Amino acid sequence: MTAKPLIAITMGDPAGVGPEVIAGAWNSASLHEVCRPVVLGHPDVLRRAVALGDKGRSGIGRRVVEISALGDAAPAVDSIPCLLAVDASAADVRPALIDPRGGQAAYDALVAATHMALAGQVDAIVTAPLNKAALWQAGHHYPGHTELLAELCGVDDFAMMLYLAAGHGVRGPAGLGVIHVTLHMALADVPRHLTVENVLAKSQLAAAALERIKQAAPRVAVCALNPHAGEQGLFGREEIEIIAPAVERGRATGLDLTGPLPADTALVRARDGEFDAVVAMYHDQGHIALKLLGMHQAVNVTLGLPIIRTSVAHGTAFDLAWQGRASTEGMVEAVRIAALLAGRRKRAEEMSAGASAETVQ
Repeated sequence: MTAKPLIAITMGDPAGVGPEVIAGAWNSASLHEVCRPVVLGHPDVLRRAVALGDKGRSGIGRRVVEISALGDAAPAVDSIPCLLAVDASAADVRPALIDPRGGQAAYDALVAATHMALAGQVDAIVTAPLNKAALWQAGHHYPGHTELLAELCGVDDFAMMLYLAAGHGVRGPAGLGVIHVTLHMALADVPRHLTVENVLAKSQLAAAALERIKQAAPRVAVCALNPHAGEQGLFGREEIEIIAPAVERGRATGLDLTGPLPADTALVRARDGEFDAVVAMYHDQGHIALKLLGMHQAVNVTLGLPIIRTSVAHGTAFDLAWQGRASTEGMVEAVRIAALLAGRRKRAEEMSAGASAETVQ
């Protein structure tokens, strides 16, 4: 039991689907087979989510156990340990409404989980969704989880990857990761944020991430920005002046990069197994295609952090929140991928320590 990674799951915004998705995912035996999960949030909010999920179902008998320290966590299918990591006012947030108290609760739980991961107290964190408007109303002006995590971890080179494991409409044995060069910004701002260095850096992050998953050198497709890859400059020169030079520089370092490729065909070829990862130039270029392949199985993985963080690939979904209709597949998959990455990291660290010991001897 203790060999399984300890994973902190943040509750997200209490007005959204996060609490009920966590409560619903807790029923999955596969979740408990791969890790020891503990929730960071407000126990009363989680209790309401459990009651909502168990309504009309006899013999469930799940209980939320408030704990004061990670060492007190004893997770089981019928027992959900919850560490109070937010202000008491989070319990008063009404469902499906933007509320700064909800934004503050999501922020506080994330900060607590990140500090635990940085200190080595947990092996990975999995985040339920926050509401960006509520986060801003609470005074935390970040575009989303990714940028906030990067600041908390003190890194500048980071990226969002949406990942679909093999079998979820993806034919490649390593699944498919889609990494974004630009992320949460207006579409009109994307071209001026594309540089050779940025495209190369995200390609390197993509290759490193998929190598950990595939356990072999990955094949990476790099998307064009413009239709038809710019048609030799007729529809824009970003491919000629930025993306192609970045691809060539990456190849010179040994990366298996192909591009710039028209995005419409690049994603089809990747789905069919020709590539393990795709580097998209902007948010929707990657998100739309991958979510069409597997909206509820896709996992958000933050690359470039010193910690492991995964998340569901959907938002707070106020139109579904607290109605007992939210899908739990994404949360189960996010936990599974976090546990997989935590296990791979631990084995790599053990191998490195063993090699160092042999060198000393």
